[in-house]
Amino acid sequence: MRSLDLARSVCERFHPGLLKELDQIPYTDRERPGSPVIDLFRIHGGVGLLIPEEYGGHGADALDALRVQLALGAVSPSLVAAVSMHHFTVAMLYSLAVKAGRLTDEQTALLRRIVPDQQVMASGWAEGRTAQNILKPAVTARPVRDGFLLTGAKKPCSLSRSMSLLTASVAIHGDDGEPELALALVPADAPGLTVHPYWGNDLLAGAESDEVRLEDVFVPAGMVVRAGADDPHRLDDLQSAGFVWFEMLISAGYAGGALALVEQVLERERGSVAERASLAVDMEAAVALLEGVARATGPEPGDEESVARVLVARYAVQNALPDIASRALELLGGLDFISGSGPAQAAAALRALAFHPPSRAAAAEPLLRWFDGGELVLA
Repeated sequence: MRSLDLARSVCERFHPGLLKELDQIPYTDRERPGSPVIDLFRIHGGVGLLIPEEYGGHGADALDALRVQLALGAVSPSLVAAVSMHHFTVAMLYSLAVKAGRLTDEQTALLRRIVPDQQVMASGWAEGRTAQNILKPAVTARPVRDGFLLTGAKKPCSLSRSMSLLTASVAIHGDDGEPELALALVPADAPGLTVHPYWGNDLLAGAESDEVRLEDVFVPAGMVVRAGADDPHRLDDLQSAGFVWFEMLISAGYAGGALALVEQVLERERGSVAERASLAVDMEAAVALLEGVARATGPEPGDEESVARVLVARYAVQNALPDIASRALELLGGLDFISGSGPAQAAAALRALAFHPPSRAAAAEPLLRWFDGGELVLA
């Protein structure tokens, strides 16, 4: 299928050999707990896709990143769900790093080690809302000498067992009792940080979405990003831009899974010409919608229009994918269903897009206000 062939060629350009190695692993092995897919992603330079070239990365733009996600989603829903968290975290942090004075020397030095050491970053953000500095965190930070002690948990937390670094939104409680929102950069081997089983579904089990607990984890003051009086919008910008990246990348990942099913229908010439054409048109419309968002995404996509645009695309794709997958399975036929569980598992995994924040119900009223000319504020 032309759009998937293009996505594969882009993925091969950034990560030579990755798709071939993934395809050699049986589908069920790619998706099980302990799957090797995240290690392969790391080995093939996956962590640097969105990291700027001056920090050793590829510096891919939004359209190329989206196409890489489509290609990865076509072979492993678990992998694409997991690495979406790494990529959107990268997009946020490095947007600060390239702006003079917005990160400390210590924080910048850490980010310069990500690509050479192929470090995967997990997200401890409660992603899903805009118009605030960072969402209300589940982790608190208590000031101590030279830093903070972090206590709390993130569940589920993708990449929990492969991460080198956890980026966690935290609430700093000062003497006045009013919490300050901030971002902590926590090494995965920090004393007091532990990982516990949490994910109970066979679908997406390879994403390592378990529970990460922090019990009095010490983080030096230099590893906490705070807004500060000199730059009060620092974390506002970070949150909004990250929101756009996350919604775009996670939607593309699930769309890639549907693309793979449609491609099988076309290659095997299942169903009538009209049925195949109708299925392909609906699939290409979903891909085109996401590509339109990517083309419109600039280097700092944090404005309300960008957020509204990506939400419209995400919910439209979310509506389309289950129907596309169902029709593809029907056209592939009963013998295909009997012979292996891969296509059925891939189709079922697509429904998980609906469970990523914000839910359609939560966004309905804010989007209606936006369509009517008001502000877009997600509660």
